[in-house]
Amino acid sequence: MAKFDIVIRNGMIVDGARNPRYKGDVGIKDGKITRMGRIKPGQATREIEADGLVVAPGFIDLHTHYDAQVFWDPYLTTSGWNGVTSVVVGNCGFGFAPCKKDLQYRAMESMTKVEAIPMATMEASIPWDWESYPEMLDSIDRVPKAVNLLPYIGVNPLLIWVMGLEDAKSGRKPTAKETDELKRLLNEAMDAGACGWSSQTLGTPGDPTAPTAGGAAQSDFDGTPMPSDVMWPETQIALAEVLGERGEGFIELSGATMPREHWEELAEVSGAPIIYQALPASNMMIEMHKNLFEWFEACGEKGLRIYGQGITQNPPLLFTFDYWDLWGPVWDEVAGPEVANETILKNLADPATRDRLKAEPLKVPFIGGIAQARVVSVAKSENEQYIGKSVTEIAEARGVHVVDAICDLVVSDDLKTSFQVPQFDIGLEGIKQLLDNPWVIPGLSDGGAHLKYLAAGSYATELISQYVREHSFLSLEEAHWRLSALPAFCAGFRDRGTLREGAAADIIVYDYEKLDYEFPNFRHDLPGDEYRVASAGTGYRYVVVNGQVTIEDDKETHTHSGKLLRGGRANA
Repeated sequence: MAKFDIVIRNGMIVDGARNPRYKGDVGIKDGKITRMGRIKPGQATREIEADGLVVAPGFIDLHTHYDAQVFWDPYLTTSGWNGVTSVVVGNCGFGFAPCKKDLQYRAMESMTKVEAIPMATMEASIPWDWESYPEMLDSIDRVPKAVNLLPYIGVNPLLIWVMGLEDAKSGRKPTAKETDELKRLLNEAMDAGACGWSSQTLGTPGDPTAPTAGGAAQSDFDGTPMPSDVMWPETQIALAEVLGERGEGFIELSGATMPREHWEELAEVSGAPIIYQALPASNMMIEMHKNLFEWFEACGEKGLRIYGQGITQNPPLLFTFDYWDLWGPVWDEVAGPEVANETILKNLADPATRDRLKAEPLKVPFIGGIAQARVVSVAKSENEQYIGKSVTEIAEARGVHVVDAICDLVVSDDLKTSFQVPQFDIGLEGIKQLLDNPWVIPGLSDGGAHLKYLAAGSYATELISQYVREHSFLSLEEAHWRLSALPAFCAGFRDRGTLREGAAADIIVYDYEKLDYEFPNFRHDLPGDEYRVASAGTGYRYVVVNGQVTIEDDKETHTHSGKLLRGGRANA
């Protein structure tokens, strides 16, 4: 019997622990790294020649919404095509368990809005063979996976299960008995394998009528706040107490409007790392981030672990008017996702509707506005002259208003024109600020969400190919620590994140000079006859998950060796 299943030979090892790179071999047996150093030839079932290639730990993607996609896509793409070997799901307080049978459709309705996952895709793919959280994990355990998956339990399903939908959304404070039940369910979930809890808390406790900091983009499908937006601070503290009593777990929280004293109390009571969401590499937020980073540092001096999750990538938003909901209420009303295509065409051709659109602000915060939209592709040959041009350039050339320019083009192209706009005002200065700060975890893929216009799962490929190789913002050693070991530490991955003997064999082997990623593109591959935007990585010679090759020369091998990491460890 061979001593090793696989030996990766002669690679440049960057171990993810910030140690200097070195040339060596990696021996793998039964899904584990069993030898690092020099290994004699002839001792392995398979030899992988890695001379001239980088050998590093697989990336860990902490912020995803693959809760539905895991049931139809074993590779959890875009992430799985870009060197990611483990993801965390159940972010932002959203999820599908616990969930009573009569609220399953309602849960999917929420996800069509807060994470823009098509209803037809969810209906076609989610088996709904559960009600409780442990039952959902068992269902996930049964499906094939080429990527490891670590689950949060979202606060919204907990609140709805215990209080009922209407009471949870009303902002009523849970009773002492209800709070005890919330804590019991959280303990049950963590006993089953949850890594902690997550929440979006962007509103005013107890007041569902107050506007939320996230605005309509993160509201429920009917425009009301999500239950976690109006939850009480005392409820969060009660959930933090569970982690403190257990001595394990972590918290993911979107709550920029919460007092910093409350954040610190959560960290103190739980004893857990808290992931602060989210920090875009926005040039307009550089001064704001300086103050935030000073607070992170001050928390660290107190022994409180509060880390920021940085949007350190710059993928464009790619869309057609078949689905677009980020330009304001009037655009959403006349051309949003719920409007039939025939009606959109009629609305955009109507002069009265165009007057209403012109009266609406042409630029929205952090998302590229109408004037910035740039044509990517067209359906009709007479419109090919506009490819690569912005709507502003088209409007100026034609001597018309930008609203008329975009409406004329969309109507003439029968809604098939695709556009790109920037996400946030991301620039190199903002990216460098985030990458320079040791309290920031790079990359926020949102994988599995916003499927029809966002593909940010290539964040790690972008970081290495652009901000290490091209701009030298980080050393390769530091980059791999930030992309693997740091997220593993924060999220409670117990046996992966660095290359070391005894660790799980989650390994990437890539060509440093050729590493790159696609411009996002439309793919018609979703269940329910739906489409999405995706971006594959290139230069990944091998991706190894739990000791088996899942990607070879940028192609799927259809090997599904990923695991549900209950409690942060496979088969725990």
